[in-house]
Amino acid sequence: MQGTDNATMLLGRVLLSLLFLIGGTTKLLGPAATQAMFVKQGLPMVEAAWILAVVVELGGGLAMLFGLFTRPVALILAIWCVATALIAHSNIAERAQEIQFFKNMGLTGGFLYVAAFGAGAWSLDAWRLRRRDAVAAEQWRLIAKQLMRGLVR
Repeated sequence: MQGTDNATMLLGRVLLSLLFLIGGTTKLLGPAATQAMFVKQGLPMVEAAWILAVVVELGGGLAMLFGLFTRPVALILAIWCVATALIAHSNIAERAQEIQFFKNMGLTGGFLYVAAFGAGAWSLDAWRLRRRDAVAAEQWRLIAKQLMRGLVR
């Protein structure tokens, strides 16, 4: 992959993560307001819903930003976007809700692309893979060296 592809994938991850980082931080710092919104939506167990929302949005946003466990996180965030669209933005007769609903569907599409193609070379996932491959190569080198010693004696 070329540098422009990697830069584009990084920029895409950054832009996809922004909404979740902002939303997750807002929910974390304003639990009462978030839980009141959940009550208004008719959600049960608003405290648990608040914790789930913070973990998914803030945790998922950070993971997407840094490219860590990117494919499974992208699938979780895609599902989250569909779920929140159906729960909170299903009144598409109202123009603002229609915009929010289709914004979520667009984000879902973006996350599905990330799930399919991964985070790119400029990510913690790629760093972990390179590190794992380097460790494996070193282990094989040591095994080969020991085998050669055994054959030479």
